[in-house]
Amino acid sequence: MKHTVFIDGREGTAGLKIFDRFAARDDIELLNISEEERKNVKSRLTLMAEAEIVFLCLPDDASREIVAAADAADCKARIIDASTAFRTSPEWVYGLPELTPGQRNAIATATRVAAPGCHPTGFILIARPLIETGVLGDDYPFSCHSVTGYSGGGKGMIAEYERRNDIGAPRQYGLSQKHKHLPEFESFSGARAPVLFNPVVSSYYSGMLVSVPLHRRLFRKKTRLRELYELFAAYYRGCPLVKAIEPGRESDDGFLAADAMAGRDSLEILFYGRDDYIMIAARYDNLGKGASGAAIQCMNLMLGLPEEHGLVI
Repeated sequence: MKHTVFIDGREGTAGLKIFDRFAARDDIELLNISEEERKNVKSRLTLMAEAEIVFLCLPDDASREIVAAADAADCKARIIDASTAFRTSPEWVYGLPELTPGQRNAIATATRVAAPGCHPTGFILIARPLIETGVLGDDYPFSCHSVTGYSGGGKGMIAEYERRNDIGAPRQYGLSQKHKHLPEFESFSGARAPVLFNPVVSSYYSGMLVSVPLHRRLFRKKTRLRELYELFAAYYRGCPLVKAIEPGRESDDGFLAADAMAGRDSLEILFYGRDDYIMIAARYDNLGKGASGAAIQCMNLMLGLPEEHGLVI
């Protein structure tokens, strides 16, 4: 059986990645739109109405516009939006299946799903279990350091990095603490206190490393490094795309490479440091579990398929 899918915005970074993943699948029939019609709202709505699943891989405002047009036309399309536009909207389901035990079912039955942002994915998958299990209180003063490849900035940043030869050093950004992903951090991690966020873009294409430092003296449950690994391994047991890695096995040479998961759709959680000062990191591809892979994972659930179907683990 083939499932019909329409990608609105296939020319963008996320859309191209989704399209590439579908190239190896014989259960997906893509509904195509001509170059001349790709900005024609009526033509797009026609294809949306024909598709079982619609991916919106558009800028925020463009996503809002086509969703408003679909609602006005009473279009019943099941939509997965890859932009920031609806991630904290109560009318949309947040597309992170590992968020809570009931999140998979919420996604599977939803008509509107907002795929998570790349930075929040790693932070939420680290912070949420710590708060849910009572290791940390929701008032813990979290900070988050995130290193990403330049593809995370979309077509404009990709063009900049590939055009220029004078960008060598990593560049910190979001300096005003007003990064557009922060509402996701605070809406879905369980953290009540504001998160101090330090994003860094570096001169490699894809892959990211999101690290959260922890002071054990501030723990509510005095859990040690090995016990944290065991807690996460149990918390994400049965999650095919998220795996806790045993401490001491995260690297061979004392380094963590942020691009080690490039080209994959899974995510690994790493534990290092010492019992008093612990670092938990999530390593994954910003274009995989941080974007397109997560969107396809949601689609699989919405179609009643295994969530890892067609993904690179």
